[in-house]
Amino acid sequence: MPRKPAAAPSRTPTTSSPARPARAHEVRIIGGQWKRTRLAVADKPGLRPTPDRVRVTLFNWLASLAGAGGGELPGWQCLDAFAGTGALGLEAASRGAAGVLLCEQDAALVAQIQAAKTKLSAEAVRVERGNGVTALERAPAASFDVVFLDPPFDSTTLYEPALRAAARAVRAGGAIYLEAPRRWSDEEAAALGLVVFRHLKAGAVHAHLLMHAAHGTA
Repeated sequence: MPRKPAAAPSRTPTTSSPARPARAHEVRIIGGQWKRTRLAVADKPGLRPTPDRVRVTLFNWLASLAGAGGGELPGWQCLDAFAGTGALGLEAASRGAAGVLLCEQDAALVAQIQAAKTKLSAEAVRVERGNGVTALERAPAASFDVVFLDPPFDSTTLYEPALRAAARAVRAGGAIYLEAPRRWSDEEAAALGLVVFRHLKAGAVHAHLLMHAAHGTA
């Protein structure tokens, strides 16, 4: 008699599943005390939260400057000049920054960031409606450990004045994070007294970490 085919092994459903990626219209905090917290993001044209992969790398870069492990920024003073979703500034606060100023012009986005601050009880965070370049220009010189610059990609005229103002506002040995649709050259950075310390390309995003030329090394 022909043999019956062997029965297929039974498959027991697994209860474990990988961490869910951030869905559209929300942003996830990657590390620190609010790790994995998901926050709502407004559905606005051109709003472009910094990708998770880029934020992981960025905060590892910054933690190495802070002399801390695990992407932590203990005691740092930070300014997120074009806050948008607030992802960068809130991430910094989650990782131990002592003070974080988030500047944003859009009233709806300011309200959303304020709601996120309230949800997290983020006492180190201050939210301000206004122009990020103006906030940098009026800040005391050398008053920040890091300045985050993530202007709208189509607002190309903002980049140079924002970098110039940030170079004045950041302390010696501090850093400027620049997110842009193209790579900024060493020559362009040098004209502002800066050096490109780190660079990463992820899709359409060019992520730069810049420092004062006297302190940074490529």
